[in-house]
Amino acid sequence: MNVRWLDQRIDYDGSQLAGHWILRQVGLVGDACVAFRGACKVSDAEMADVEDLGGPGIAGDDMLHFLLERFDDESPAAGILRQRLFACLVAESLAARGAPVRRDGDDLFVGPGKLSISIATRGPTSALMHFALNVGTAGTPVLTAGLDELGIDVEELARDVLERYRQEQAGVDAARTKVRAKGEWVGPSERA
Repeated sequence: MNVRWLDQRIDYDGSQLAGHWILRQVGLVGDACVAFRGACKVSDAEMADVEDLGGPGIAGDDMLHFLLERFDDESPAAGILRQRLFACLVAESLAARGAPVRRDGDDLFVGPGKLSISIATRGPTSALMHFALNVGTAGTPVLTAGLDELGIDVEELARDVLERYRQEQAGVDAARTKVRAKGEWVGPSERA
């Protein structure tokens, strides 16, 4: 799993949630997760979650964005579980910094304010996820909370979350390769 913090500001409009965007923009080949800072304004044409169509919109003047792309044959349910795992890792990182964050599904909140937005979907060749945290609360169409009011350093948090995710994925990869299937032949020296 390749992970990288991007120094340049990138405004997220939903078009970045596309197969091979990370490869084209960053040059990382294969499974990857990148983080960057920028504004957010998703048009209806780029909206992946049909439930958000016609709603208050997805926007914010300053956000911390994470984009994930995976090339294994992942079902939509597996992508949603990965999205929720990612939300848990972000919540753990925030809690370690003293933030009073709570998780509800794939969303994070501080008090009544929504701290995050997130979507998991599929493209023709890969599973895709966007997860973002409000840095400030300006330009958001709903009641929100932001990292600034929590005193959280944005780049430090991003790098920590990227590393947590890289380690978690490495652990998953190791776990799936060391287990034998039940019913698999057992040699005489392995029988009890």
